[in-house]
This record gives sequence, structure tokens and C-alpha cells, in this order.
Amino acid sequence: MSEDPVRFGIVGSGWRAEFFLRLARALPDRLAVTGVVTRTAARGAEVTAAWGVPAFRSAAELVAADRAPEFVVPSVPWSRTGPVTAELVALGVPVLAETPPAADLPGLREVWRAAGGSGLVQVAEQYPLMPGHVARRAVVEAGAVGEVTSVQLSSTHSYHAVSLIRHLLGTGFEPATVTARSFTAPLADPLTKDGWSDDLAPRQAATTLALLDFGGRTALYDFTDNQWWNPLRARRMVVRGSLGEIVDDTVVRMADPRTPMTSSLTRRTTGTDLNLEGRELHHISFDGRVVYRNAYVGASFSEDDLAVVDLLCRTGAWARGQGPEPYPLAEGCQDHLIGLAISESARTGTPVTTTREPWAS
Repeated sequence: MSEDPVRFGIVGSGWRAEFFLRLARALPDRLAVTGVVTRTAARGAEVTAAWGVPAFRSAAELVAADRAPEFVVPSVPWSRTGPVTAELVALGVPVLAETPPAADLPGLREVWRAAGGSGLVQVAEQYPLMPGHVARRAVVEAGAVGEVTSVQLSSTHSYHAVSLIRHLLGTGFEPATVTARSFTAPLADPLTKDGWSDDLAPRQAATTLALLDFGGRTALYDFTDNQWWNPLRARRMVVRGSLGEIVDDTVVRMADPRTPMTSSLTRRTTGTDLNLEGRELHHISFDGRVVYRNAYVGASFSEDDLAVVDLLCRTGAWARGQGPEPYPLAEGCQDHLIGLAISESARTGTPVTTTREPWAS
């Protein structure tokens, strides 16, 4: 990719937009925010003061500025993502739409109708680019556990979880039958995105369990309210194949017809004890082979930040015609379609089978 920093704009100035602003500030040699669209001049002044980037009142102004973005991120409420995406496509601008690309099924169909044929829209689904998931997928693609037949995931919610499941199972746009239930139980919730609460009083938290049947390949979805943040609920992943399985960072398979073997996905993380290289992940290895390498060593990013930065840089390469599509709109629509089916089945207590939608072609 060109050595010039990737230029991108943002529509919206909320909590998620600040992720992109923060990462661009941390990597000025790779990323540059050309401007942010805010609803009011007062909010625009706040963004400019805090982040040192221009503020605009409309997407058209952002795109027409002297320092034009190479792509734009709509970081707005779900109900607005589709319309803003369509507006940007009408302006001829590549888009990295936040997840999900629309709020509901009619919205997905509408954003596909308006923008699906443009080839201009990607979706900001970063979870498959998180280091651990990249490493597990590399092990799967190397054939270590044979043909993947099922995935069990308790980590993140809805479309994010579906993205991981679909990519590990290798499913495309075929119908899926979802059977889900939701249960409540007491659980303390000491940490949220707003910080520590210092409150350990248990409150009722919902857990949704769902079986996803892709016509022979299956997945078990397990998510508890605020599982992303709550330190009292861990994350787990099982990937089962015809010749073995991956359980979190442990891989079991046959070395020969009579020798089952266990290996680990091993992280090299610096900054512990007398190591003075800084606190960050350098790489993940499997049986002496690097299956994930941090391309941003020195920034001391969290693993989620590494995934988002990688997605932004991949989107920049795509926008410049120097790389493949990082996450096409059709994939994001399919993820949310199945995520909506999970919610619907849990609400009604009956199975839901998805239909083949226009983006499946």
C-alpha cells in the first residue's frame, strides 16, 4: 500500500466514533481523519478541540473538502446507518459501515437495494481480525482439525458472534434454522463501558442460548448480558472438526493413527518481569509456526484495537485498489440476518429459518 496515511472521514461523534479518532491519533503515519460530521456546530467545536480534526454539518461537505477522505465511516445509530450509507454511495464515496449495516430486516433489504450493487460498501466487522481468531482460523485452514463441523461460542453477541461462526464453519448465504431460548439469573455486574461501579449486588441478567443449524454444520451460541465487559463471565470457543478440535487456545488432533497430540496457540506478550519491550502482543505461534503477527508493534494496542486498526488499513488498501474487500456488505447483512433470527426465536420460543435474501447472489 502507498506510504501516505489512509485518509478517512467519520459521520457521527459518539462513543464508537472516538475509537476511530483515538486509533488514528496513535498511528499518524498510517491513518488520518480528514473530518467528522456532527449534528450541531457546538458538538463540532468540541470534537475539533478534543481531536484536532475539522467538523462538518453534512456528509456532502465532508466529501467536498480540500482534504477529501478515501472512505467514510458512518458511526451513527442503527436506524441511521443504512440511510447515511446510501447517501455516501450516492456521492460516489467508498464506505466502511458500522455494524450492523441496518437495524432490521427491512432496513437490510433497503440498504442492499440502495447500495449493494455499487461495490462501494464494506462493513466494520473487526472480530475475525482479532489475533486469537486469526490464529484459530489459520489452524483450521491448515487442516489441523480436518473438516470443521461445529462451533461453540460464548464471547460476543448477535452479528459479531455470527460472523465468527460463519467464517469458521465456512458457511455462505444458505438458510439457517435457529432455535433459541433466553433465561435470567442473578449476576453481579461490576464493570461496564462506563467503568467500575463498585457495586457487587447481583441483578437479573439474561443469557441467550441458540442452536444454529446450517444444514449439517451447527453452532451453539451462548451470550449473557454485558459479557463483553463483565469480568465474572469468561469467553470460550470450541471448534470441532473431523480430525480434532480447538478449545480456546488448545488444539487436539492425531499425529498418526494411534497418537493423539495436544498443542497450544502460544502468545508472545512482552512487558512482563524484566522484559522492557513494552506491554503488547507480538505474535501467536502454533507448533513452531507463526499464525498471527502484530503489524503494529510499538503502539501497545489491545487486541480489539489491533483488529480495528487492521480493518481500517485494509479498507484503505481496498479503497486505493491495492487490496481485496475487507468485509463486503453482503457478509455484514447475512450476519445480522442470522442475529435477528436468534433474537426472534428467543422472543417467540419457536424455531426461525432464514430465507435467501437479495445479497446472497
